[in-house]
Amino acid sequence: MKKTSFQDYLPFIFLALVAIIGLFMPREASFADPKGQYNYGDIAWILVASCLVYLMTPGLSFFYGGMVNRKNVISTMVQSFIATGIVSVLWVVIGFSLSFGTSINGLIGDPTTYPFFSGVSSGEPWEFGKTIPLLVFALFQMKFAVITPALVVGAVAERIRFTSYVLFMVLFSLLVYAPIAHWTWHPQGLLAGMGVLDFAGGTVVHISAGCAALAGVLVLKRRKDHIEKKELQPANIPFVLLGTGLLWFGWFGFNAGSALGANGLAASAFATTNTAAAAAGLSWIFFDVIRGRKASALGFCIGAVVGLVAITPAAGFVGIPQSIMIGFAAAIVSNLVAHYKSKTAIDDTLDVFPCHGVGGMVGMLLTGIFATTAVNSAGKDGWFYGNFDLFKSQFLGLLIVVVYSFTVSYGIFKLIDLIHPLRVTDEEEALGLDATQHNEQYHPAMMSVYDNGTLKEEQMVH
Repeated sequence: MKKTSFQDYLPFIFLALVAIIGLFMPREASFADPKGQYNYGDIAWILVASCLVYLMTPGLSFFYGGMVNRKNVISTMVQSFIATGIVSVLWVVIGFSLSFGTSINGLIGDPTTYPFFSGVSSGEPWEFGKTIPLLVFALFQMKFAVITPALVVGAVAERIRFTSYVLFMVLFSLLVYAPIAHWTWHPQGLLAGMGVLDFAGGTVVHISAGCAALAGVLVLKRRKDHIEKKELQPANIPFVLLGTGLLWFGWFGFNAGSALGANGLAASAFATTNTAAAAAGLSWIFFDVIRGRKASALGFCIGAVVGLVAITPAAGFVGIPQSIMIGFAAAIVSNLVAHYKSKTAIDDTLDVFPCHGVGGMVGMLLTGIFATTAVNSAGKDGWFYGNFDLFKSQFLGLLIVVVYSFTVSYGIFKLIDLIHPLRVTDEEEALGLDATQHNEQYHPAMMSVYDNGTLKEEQMVH
């Protein structure tokens, strides 16, 4: 058992303080409906959608865990999954207030609006979701806040210290995610005022996470295996397939739930989500084939996720036929960026920036091209339908989010490194983070590996 320091006590102390403060917050009854304004079909759907979005975080854990080296499977998975605990508590205490509280000059929500969800249970409904209680909206949005910092894990996997990443999640949620969510989805937000359209999180979730991932990679530097150009086999391709299935399934709640009602717009967003993912998965592997590679399970999975990322901002604004082009184009662009990145010294372990960052950027720009009021009267027509102004708004909004999320995330990583080392030691990296960070190990009974083109069976010792 290792000797504990004062730093080891801090997380426990903070959580204990939060629990104690919570004891003295005012009690509230569950929401009432004296005006008869709530639609219980809408409430049921958004609660189900919230569960679907929650499922995406364990799905992401399997997706990432299957692609890393065998000695880092558990550490990579838990670094994603721990967000369900950290961000859920943070969201109740202050995160929802910062994101959706009373706007302060369009930049951030007033933290005193809903502290500890005070006023959420008995409050008025959200402005754009008047048929559901504010509490249901807050729970739905919580799941978006949970998965966003979890996405960054894939870029910094196999070398970041667990405790340092926990601190990053807290600071990222408060300083990056909450402001961008407020800018984009609050009626008085900066980007909303500019006319930027983001149906379910192209900027808020994917561009912010992708740029934070790039910042983390630059601060952490390269893994030893990356410097030595060792080609490491994914630990478990079936994990990747399982994770992709869970992500795809959960994404229906992510996008269709963002209609905030059980209505035709939700059905349209559901259809565009599935169509873009399917087109992107095929586009990725077909593009690989014409470049001389084999069609792989991994390629289809990565392509499908890129399609899901790209359709996210557009899901409720574009038609179903146009979603095919969004998935098709996004997969090609992300594939090319990932290929180019592999020739550089940038060590983004699981290509988070090419897939989520670039995929989100492509989706935002294509929203500015293919959006149509025929699908959503609350939106705008895009460039393809004669309105170049929307494309300009999307492009400017994208630039603002890219610069802000990268700059602030870079500063967060640097600050944490001053307080507590970000990176594990060379010895810990060589041994693997499963054993050195968690004292746990991933031991499949049988692991298939390729050796000079020949499939070998390597019996693992339990």
